[in-house]
Amino acid sequence: MKGTTPVYPAAYIPYGTWGGSWFPAWHTSALAEVDIARFAAEAMPLILSKRKVQITELDYLISGSTIPWLYKFWGSPYLSHSFGQRLPGFHVEQACATGLQAVLKANAHVQGGSHQTVGVLTFDKTSNSPAGVFPNQGTYRRTEVISDIWDNFGYDPSTGQSGFSQPKGETSMIACAGRCARKYKLDFNEIAELSFYRYQQYFEAKDTGVLDRYLIPMKVLDVRGQVIGEVNDDNGIRRYHSLEQFKSERQLDTGVAAGGQTHASDGMFTMLVTTEGRAKELSPQPEISIQLVASNEFRTLTGHMPDAPALAVIQLLERTGLSMDDMTAVYDHNPFAINDAVFAQLLNYDWHKMNDTGCPMVYGHPQGPTLVRVIVEALEKTVDRGGGYTLVFGCAAGDVGIAAIFKVTDSRGGN
Repeated sequence: MKGTTPVYPAAYIPYGTWGGSWFPAWHTSALAEVDIARFAAEAMPLILSKRKVQITELDYLISGSTIPWLYKFWGSPYLSHSFGQRLPGFHVEQACATGLQAVLKANAHVQGGSHQTVGVLTFDKTSNSPAGVFPNQGTYRRTEVISDIWDNFGYDPSTGQSGFSQPKGETSMIACAGRCARKYKLDFNEIAELSFYRYQQYFEAKDTGVLDRYLIPMKVLDVRGQVIGEVNDDNGIRRYHSLEQFKSERQLDTGVAAGGQTHASDGMFTMLVTTEGRAKELSPQPEISIQLVASNEFRTLTGHMPDAPALAVIQLLERTGLSMDDMTAVYDHNPFAINDAVFAQLLNYDWHKMNDTGCPMVYGHPQGPTLVRVIVEALEKTVDRGGGYTLVFGCAAGDVGIAAIFKVTDSRGGN
């Protein structure tokens, strides 16, 4: 097959050297009270130590987040200082694509030979996000005040004309989902069925302990070092008991109901990218090899964000010569159930075969770490199935879709 040679042949992801916090919903955990960047930095060596990897193995750090945090100007060097290592590095931000972009950049740095073991640290906190005041000579008010989370989720400047000239309800994220539902003539009964199925997938994985492989319970400390809480669950998820519950929910826009969209949450996730030799040394299962095959981005029509991931995947498959039949595991970042319904239609793919152990639509959406958690879940499922190709994709603000294919090889007898 053409194009299936890894784009960064010298870079490897050591299996199992990853993990993160649970994603508690907005204001449902002690994470709402702390500096999320410092928390994530201090959690990273804890997670790696549980994988028998010392933080001293890293020689570079790529961090990623989307919501302003204290001392953000100092980026990755400050974060590495917070966990006791003075590493070089930089910070990545691309809305909900941030996590995957950070992993892609880590692969590129290892391939280039500038660094051998690159840590990826992603995080975000929607609770208590800061508000900013901006001098703006382009408006009559001269000053704009923006609440980073709610104003950006409630207003899309690409679909507006200037400032806040249009009602927020006409330019919000929900509007782009409803617009795609109408464009692709999606039936709400299918959206409800899809949504209910996604919740079933998540709770089956949780109830059987699958999520415990990579979600680490963490104590949250105040400035005195006193425990103020523990993050040990994806708080805030409603457990639906019947399809009829979904069908009875009021549509907020065409095809969009409360249970069929994600929610604001807090959390962090981390993983490593390194050389082939170091991957074998660091991984608890060195027989498993993971490499990035290819990636792609696509920008769709204004105000149609939910179809961008599918269009990114279509281009990616064309370029690599692979098909959906070649994929062992398919996972996505789906802020709306509509994303998956559009993908299924455009790729002629059964949405029942996606997101076997959960998805952000159900467990929440802290932007920065979301796609790293998705990558980890997808790679774990691929390993469980003996190896093969892993497809990960998602959308981002600005009507952007991002997608990547990884290859998992298991020398114990898998693919």
